[in-house]
Amino acid sequence: MSHDAAPPKPGEGGPPLSGRKALGLVVALVAAAIVIAILGIVPRVRARTTLQRETDALAAPDVLVAPPGAGAVTQKVVLPGNVQAFTDSPIYARTSGYLKSWTADIGAHVKKGQRLAVIASPEVDQQLAQAKADLATAKANSKYAETQSARYQGLLTENAVSKQDTDNFRAQASSTSNQVAAAEANARRLSQLTDFENVIAPFDGVITARNVDVGTLIDAGAGRELFHLASDDVLRVYVNVPQIYARAAVPGMTADLTVSEHSGRTFVGKIVRTSNNIDPTFRTLLVEIDVDNRQRDLFPGDYAQVHLELPGQPSLTLPVPTLLFRSEGLRVAVVRGDKARLVPITIGRDDGKTVEVTQGLQPSDLVIQNPPDSIIDGETVHVVAPASPAGGGSGSKHGDK
Repeated sequence: MSHDAAPPKPGEGGPPLSGRKALGLVVALVAAAIVIAILGIVPRVRARTTLQRETDALAAPDVLVAPPGAGAVTQKVVLPGNVQAFTDSPIYARTSGYLKSWTADIGAHVKKGQRLAVIASPEVDQQLAQAKADLATAKANSKYAETQSARYQGLLTENAVSKQDTDNFRAQASSTSNQVAAAEANARRLSQLTDFENVIAPFDGVITARNVDVGTLIDAGAGRELFHLASDDVLRVYVNVPQIYARAAVPGMTADLTVSEHSGRTFVGKIVRTSNNIDPTFRTLLVEIDVDNRQRDLFPGDYAQVHLELPGQPSLTLPVPTLLFRSEGLRVAVVRGDKARLVPITIGRDDGKTVEVTQGLQPSDLVIQNPPDSIIDGETVHVVAPASPAGGGSGSKHGDK
């Protein structure tokens, strides 16, 4: 007789778990481990990334930037000028003797042809008297020789005299005629020397020096200056214009002059000529400015400040502290994106505070103001706040990080 067996209890001699259930258990365990790992690693990575970003942000230097300033279309230049008389000449003697008298002293305004002094030269006077007597003798001899020549020519037609005697008198007449011409020339020379006994002014002007007095021995060959005469109705002002402005200083331009003794007053002149040559020593162009001085407010020899307003081209300007002097050349630091870029530039005029940039910079560039010497090309920077245009100076530092 058979009996039914009771079903087995779990875990008590029953069959093993299926492979699917075991695999599910493993997957669950792995997933749990991954979740636990992610929950522990992700915050650390996030914290590390945040720390790196904050470190980089803190390491980037704060910089102020500004666009370059616009340069003036005209350049106002102040240069020292040397005021000189329009015509300046020493007066010398042309004949020797003693100074008999003088009629013009320093500061006297004289006219052309006016007598300044008289030289007593009795030797020349006597030589002139002798020359006139010799001229009279030569004329008498010439007249007698011409008369004899004419008489013999008439007698020769009648065969009363020989042809040889007639030719001799004809040659004598020609010779005495030449003697008359020589005597006249000598008399004119001595007459001019006596005229030189009167020292006259060669042009209108003012006597600036008198170096002789009554009784002074005058030697025409010694080169001693008797008077010095200067024309001061129009004055010449000579200015050495630096090479960088030379092409803009052209004849016809006006110039203003100031002198210390006329405070607040301006004298107007005009550029009349230039040397068209750059001095190789000083790299300057010599410019002449003529100034009307009929009121005689200026003196030859004055020191003047010449104010020139020279035309120029539109340009960009930067304050000097923005410049970086590197071994590879002159640079400025500009910000592009969040990076600093060192840009090579070429400068023009430099007044000590600002420089004109002729090449290498654009009006839209943001130039770092007062960049640190350690800045390098490609370095990340933090722009704090824009400043006013660089040509007018740096702005203030504002804003928060």
